[in-house]
Amino acid sequence: MLLGTLALAPLLPLAGALRSANGELPSEVGIAPKRVAVIGAGAAGASTAYHLAQNAQNASIPTRIHVYERSSRAGGRSTTVNAWSDPSQPIELGASIFVSVNHILVAASKAFNLTSANEQSYAHEDIPELGVWNGEEFVFVMEGDGSWWDIAKLVWRYGYAPIKTNALMKKTVGKFMRMYEEPVFPWKSLSDVVAEVGLVGTTGVTGEQFLKEEGVSDKFANEIVQASTRVNYASNLATIHGLETMVCMAANGAMSIAGGNWKIFDKMLQSSPSISTHLNTSITHISKQPDKTYNITISSGEITQYDEVILASPLQFSKLIIGPPPQHTPDQIPYVKLHVTLFASPHRLSPASFGLADDKRVPQHVLTTLHPSEKDASDSESGPGFNSISIVASGTNNLASPPRPEYIYKIFSFHPIDAAFLSRYLGQPVSDDEAETGDPDGHVSWVYRKVWHSYPKELPRITFDEIVLDEGLWYTSGIEPFISTMETSALMGKNVARLVVDGWVGKADGREPVLKDQDWEDWRFEGAKEEGQKPLKARL
Repeated sequence: MLLGTLALAPLLPLAGALRSANGELPSEVGIAPKRVAVIGAGAAGASTAYHLAQNAQNASIPTRIHVYERSSRAGGRSTTVNAWSDPSQPIELGASIFVSVNHILVAASKAFNLTSANEQSYAHEDIPELGVWNGEEFVFVMEGDGSWWDIAKLVWRYGYAPIKTNALMKKTVGKFMRMYEEPVFPWKSLSDVVAEVGLVGTTGVTGEQFLKEEGVSDKFANEIVQASTRVNYASNLATIHGLETMVCMAANGAMSIAGGNWKIFDKMLQSSPSISTHLNTSITHISKQPDKTYNITISSGEITQYDEVILASPLQFSKLIIGPPPQHTPDQIPYVKLHVTLFASPHRLSPASFGLADDKRVPQHVLTTLHPSEKDASDSESGPGFNSISIVASGTNNLASPPRPEYIYKIFSFHPIDAAFLSRYLGQPVSDDEAETGDPDGHVSWVYRKVWHSYPKELPRITFDEIVLDEGLWYTSGIEPFISTMETSALMGKNVARLVVDGWVGKADGREPVLKDQDWEDWRFEGAKEEGQKPLKARL
């Protein structure tokens, strides 16, 4: 799941990569171990290695799994930074939460005895939980955490639409969950399995089209659902596909790991003696050999041979050379360029900057949607200049004289956040230098900026990249235009791990392809009819 993790770490000696439970090399093994390179140590790469080690052990196949990562850490986009450079103040920079239906992440966090983080609430300060702002007014404010009073307010403003949308989300997620279980799992083609579980009609249209066809009111779609797609995927309903729209609404049981969600993936990589992780070096070449093995070359020039290679990061962000070219080359797809700005301040957001009276409190989480006059505006040029601004934590700024309690904010935006923005929304004068680096005793005491290629633009589509690029060469990032989350990247890693080991033991599922090429057009129409929808081509 992460950007640019195709360049990675110093190669440790192969001796010692495969060890028994007591750490000794298994000299009694009668067959040569399978050698696997996993390129990328984010959610997909860590999950691939973790499940590959488990599956191989269950099949009594010795393995040596080398995970390569160009950065100095595992976790990919799941990473924390320390406010005020204080290790006791870790703040999620990338993937912040997962939810109860994320079975792989939930199971792993339990297996590794990882502690859930306590969500900070500011209810004691009479701060509303959440507000949706269109640049002119708050169109909806949730006072608590979804109490009956908030539900009553939703129904009063939007009628049956919230209930209808929730039922639609559950139905859609139910189809997706079939991808976890046999006989659907493991799947050799993402395009085929999306069709098999009945989601082509959802990925092939925009969220706007999907909700309209399902009878969800424009008011609820534009004000509530669109606020969710903007904060989660920096996309308006007119551009994001219907499935990712429903994913944004599946927020029940949101959780995170104390100290950072990256700990899940770090623990996965430490879970087996057959896994070794190599950080801080780039891979430059992958070369297929006449015997169908692969040689991997790292930046130092060292070459190592593998039976299988798994690319667990978007190929388009690497400078990796694959020779000869594989049978399938992943699509070049547009990714969102997202600015994430963390900053700390002793001040709350200014009520006046949101058109509120001085005695009113700005919500803890401010999501944005489009003003009615902006209906046709592009994702990057629409809205009030940011996608969201939230208080994500609070802590003590020990660098100030004297130390003082402060709020820690996170902003998602398409453009850099400057001094004028911070001055406006804090209602305090913030200098250019302060906005760039922070002043321990100033109005903004700490700033951290990151620009991500955070996720693909989740545009409507009905086919997806191949999982097998060539014999023995696998690719996980094709799942991101389908759903881009930590969990789905982990699911693709688990799927590839199963396919690899099934290939080693000679398993075949015996099923016909889900869709034959000549039947594709017919299925598109019949599948749509079965779901009670208009023919897909008509909706595209």
